Amino acid sequence: MTLTLTVSDEVRTLAPGFTHVAIEAHGLVNGPSTEGTSALLDDAARRLAARLDGRAPHEDPHMAAWRALYTAFGSKPSRTRNSAEGLARRALSDGGLPRINVLVDVYNAISVAHLIPVGGEDLDLVQGAMRLVRATGDEEFMTVAGGEQAVEHPDAGEVVWRDEAGVTCRRWNWRQGPRTRLTEESTSAIFLLEGLAPMPVADLERAGVELSELLEKFSPGARIAVHAPA
Repeated sequence: MTLTLTVSDEVRTLAPGFTHVAIEAHGLVNGPSTEGTSALLDDAARRLAARLDGRAPHEDPHMAAWRALYTAFGSKPSRTRNSAEGLARRALSDGGLPRINVLVDVYNAISVAHLIPVGGEDLDLVQGAMRLVRATGDEEFMTVAGGEQAVEHPDAGEVVWRDEAGVTCRRWNWRQGPRTRLTEESTSAIFLLEGLAPMPVADLERAGVELSELLEKFSPGARIAVHAPA
């Protein structure tokens, strides 16, 4: 893997059942959402509804595990939901899932269909290694407030993904920052699929394979590598 990903001992202690699959991709072709990605998102919403069978997203055992973990590091899971639960709620609403761009639509579809947090970062914008750590509270998180660029700081003890420049995603996978997000100009990316017990690792791996196949479909000729759960 070109990009180094590490999980700190503090996070491992907090969440011993955590695992992730990383997909590294180069030569991607991004652009505005298409009829194909829109259909993919609609199908993901149908798959989610079938999976839940009338339950709310937070009643799924995997989502319940994420809620418990958020509580453990001091976040309120009903207010700051993990990314999969947040997307699932939107998928089941009248408004449905947002259409962002091809790459984001593809990984959002996988997140919703499998009910797992999935994120994507532009490798050309990531600075140095990426680490999953418990924040000190001094780190910088670049965001946008009122249409203007702004800097936030995570809470001390909050779990964040960060690179050498600062935080790339707050509260584990709750809010990604604009600095490293995938835009229509992105050609290289790292995608992270994150799981907790009781989700079987094999289920996470299957979702990773499906994501890699979709990336190949929408970016023919892209160089894609799926890295085993860590």
